[in-house]
Amino acid sequence: MAAAPDSHVARKRFGQHFLTDPAVVDAIVRAIAPRAGQAMVEIGPGLAVLTQPLVERLGRLTVIEIDRDLARRLRAHPQLSVIEADVLEVDFARLARDLAGGGEVAPLRIVGNLPYNISTPLLFRLLDCVDVVEDQHFMLQQEVVDRIVAQPATASYGRLSVMLQWRYETESLLSVPPSAFDPPPKVRSAVLRMVPRTAPAPLDAGLLREVVRIAFSQRRKLLRHTLGRWLAERGFAGTFDVQRRAEEVPVADYVALARALAE
Repeated sequence: MAAAPDSHVARKRFGQHFLTDPAVVDAIVRAIAPRAGQAMVEIGPGLAVLTQPLVERLGRLTVIEIDRDLARRLRAHPQLSVIEADVLEVDFARLARDLAGGGEVAPLRIVGNLPYNISTPLLFRLLDCVDVVEDQHFMLQQEVVDRIVAQPATASYGRLSVMLQWRYETESLLSVPPSAFDPPPKVRSAVLRMVPRTAPAPLDAGLLREVVRIAFSQRRKLLRHTLGRWLAERGFAGTFDVQRRAEEVPVADYVALARALAE
């Protein structure tokens, strides 16, 4: 999330769209509400339009930047710790331990303007380290945010909704027009808040992912044609209503099914 001065051209291969609207920046900072001493990580800081107000409140901030030119500039900031890397390769659990400095691991607060081409893979990757996360605030494509927060029996409800709502409380905070960026993207964006649930149902995430994948493989058909056959092949003896379409099944029902299968 950064401004794009004349000296830096946004690079398409990194999906760079630099946030330039100060009102949007202010709204995001107020939503995040950073406090001094918190362990926060910003993904894709660019040229520090959001980074600066965050670090002024935090005192210290860790940033992850893949663009080596931008990373070099960021290293000149005395209050930033810069990780020059592809965020999809960053071990956030290890990062939480490193930021703790040998003490008790402090939950990470993660923020960022996520390139559209990596947003879904990154959200699934972060599921693996959710135990070290306090909350996440991301700028994403509006369509992706709508899918994440969608409720059952809506067109946007799908695999992403189920997998993320199982583990997080999700909330769409702010819609952002293309004009707030340079260069402007072709779609609207939105700011999403994700807070890990304090007592999620324990289960095999891989099994839940498989159940949901099969269920939504033909979302217009009744589940008896897809998930029902898969359950029969596995010899499932429990009860699950397959006379519904995938989009009609609440998250809790998918979670209960995955737990029953594991047992």
